[in-house]
Amino acid sequence: MEPFKTIQSRVVVLPVNDIDTDQIIPARFLKVTDKAGLGMNLFADWRYLPDGSPNPDFVLNDPKSQEAQILLAGDNFGCGSSREHAPWALTGFGFRAVISTSFGDIYRNNSLKNGLLPVVVDLENHKNLIELLRKAPDTTITIDLDEQVLVLPDDRAIHFPIDAFSKRCLLNGTDELGYLLGLDAQITSYEQLNFSR
Repeated sequence: MEPFKTIQSRVVVLPVNDIDTDQIIPARFLKVTDKAGLGMNLFADWRYLPDGSPNPDFVLNDPKSQEAQILLAGDNFGCGSSREHAPWALTGFGFRAVISTSFGDIYRNNSLKNGLLPVVVDLENHKNLIELLRKAPDTTITIDLDEQVLVLPDDRAIHFPIDAFSKRCLLNGTDELGYLLGLDAQITSYEQLNFSR
């Protein structure tokens, strides 16, 4: 997993509330256990027309969206069933962070374990971000995980919460298992000291 320190990027605005994991990645694409290629199926039912051609009205089909690493979503993003494929599809498309006012708990945990940062902002900041990006869609913002801030072009900072363990894992580009494996020498030393008596 790639370490997450700081990113500066354009933002894709998708201010739809209650986007569930089946909308993020429809169930028919869940037959795989490999992340490769899932990005092309991100929001497939919105992104493609019934004949399979790109929906010209969907934001991810805008060429400017192709380079964006940040998605600004509506409230309660990632609700619904447990589906690790949802963060896989988002990262497969190129997103490194999703900003919302709230996230489904299971989705949030799956995101953190897969290197995708869920950023929670309050309603007022969320509304202001949407307004800013509608007026100036080419705006880039910076997400600094170490400082836990979104930095806007006028240098305003919006702080966001994240638990210390998840933050450490993201900064180091590891998951829970990788973290434990990194403690192997300490665990072995502890076992030798305490169980050899």
